[in-house]
Amino acid sequence: MAAPVSDRPGIGRGPRRARGAQRGSSVAGRLAWPVAVVAGIALAVLVLPLAALVVRAPWGDLTELLARESVLQALVLSFTTATVATACCLVLGVPLAALLARAADWPTLPRRALRAAVTVPLVLPPVVGGIALLMLLGRRGPIGQLLEESFGVTVPFTTGAVVIAQVFVSLPFLTFAVEGALRSADRRTELAAATLGASRWQVFRHVTLPLVAPGVAAGAVLCFTRALGEFGATITFAGSLPGVTRTLPIASYLAMQSDPDEAIALALLLLAVSVIVLLGLRDRWLPEVRA
Repeated sequence: MAAPVSDRPGIGRGPRRARGAQRGSSVAGRLAWPVAVVAGIALAVLVLPLAALVVRAPWGDLTELLARESVLQALVLSFTTATVATACCLVLGVPLAALLARAADWPTLPRRALRAAVTVPLVLPPVVGGIALLMLLGRRGPIGQLLEESFGVTVPFTTGAVVIAQVFVSLPFLTFAVEGALRSADRRTELAAATLGASRWQVFRHVTLPLVAPGVAAGAVLCFTRALGEFGATITFAGSLPGVTRTLPIASYLAMQSDPDEAIALALLLLAVSVIVLLGLRDRWLPEVRA
């Protein structure tokens, strides 16, 4: 007696395997419900405070609040210092990122020490960074005392101090973004240029930089937004002088004590600028990343 078609070797197994693979891919593409619930809670932790800020904003008086002279001063100062700080970070951060990328062949101890030195500002409380800058560049600091005695220059509590504080806290963002681009870049082009007689500087300028341009742009965007929102190091090292060192975050903090609506308006402005900068430049500089 002939065996059923489904029991014959090789007969009927193809459809069953296809259905099994389809079910497996469907299960693999879904999160387990505990993971999904925790992920939803995490997303709520990030989104709900910002949503509360948007809901609580005094929309009817927003234009009037943002048109105040004190707000405009803080706005111009913040954008100016953040732009200058980003330019400084580009000059300093790209070579530092190249050093980090090439340090992969170094001995373990100096390689880790270098990476730790670049990472510290990311994990250090900003106020501590401000105190450290004050100890270095203040009137009694080794560099600050030298500048004052030799040139009559005082750094703390000036607009320059705001820029220095912003550079201190935002430089690692640009450095690590560029380092990642350098590590993933194809070095065969650099080797080819060196083989053709290009010097190290020519290779870096004409080959390496164009290769990592998207990473440099992404790092600059992160650097600018971080500098724009800097508070702790700035208020500690530069103070809060209207029109001189009072940036938007400091103005928002001070307004909470006297005019909460103005504080919310300033916070909303910072939030809007950050979102616009990050979302508006992403597709231009990072076409492979989609929102």
